[in-house]
Amino acid sequence: QAQLVESGGGLVQPGGSLRLSCAASRSIFLYTMGWFRQAPGKQRELAAKITRYGITVYADSVKGRFTISRDNAKNTVTLQMNSLKPEDTAVYYCNRNDGINNYWGQGTQVTVSS
Repeated sequence: QAQLVESGGGLVQPGGSLRLSCAASRSIFLYTMGWFRQAPGKQRELAAKITRYGITVYADSVKGRFTISRDNAKNTVTLQMNSLKPEDTAVYYCNRNDGINNYWGQGTQVTVSS
């Protein structure tokens, strides 16, 4: 079973930046990898994903501010978050999708507040 470990969350002021990393215990080469987020009282939602071919998809709310990338050699996925807003506050989860199953990390808290 795939194990995903997120890191890089924390407290940042509005307008600031954070870089989230996801380390996978197994190869990610064949899979779509994504970052989802869940704010208090809300459903988990997609923030960004990247296919095995490098095609990226972003939620409208993060377009132009977030960038997802992958390093298949290191089995890592990164989410660079710029111009952060208070509404970006959430637990961010790394996701691996193989077309049938979803695997999740334990999540990392991102708090945007002055």
